[in-house]
Amino acid sequence: MNRLEISLNKIAENILHIDEASLSSLWEKYKNKVEQFSTSPEWQKAVIIFSIINAVRAKNAIFNEKLLNNKAPEKTAPSERPQGKSYLKLVK
Repeated sequence: MNRLEISLNKIAENILHIDEASLSSLWEKYKNKVEQFSTSPEWQKAVIIFSIINAVRAKNAIFNEKLLNNKAPEKTAPSERPQGKSYLKLVK
């Protein structure tokens, strides 16, 4: 893993420790900042922050959906599962 990947992994780990409710309370503020385009570094940071908030919301939505969908297969005993069939599905 190169230095860039290590840095990005550290950033991601820090972001994972922030709860969605705290981030969601900032969503409207950063949405408004992004809508007011400028060439300033502050606007560019606002775009990044807004993207992070949306990424955490999307991650949590996918995570919760997968948890709910995966409960049914967990209840199926391994001997009852068809041989060679995967529970994975292609998502486009």
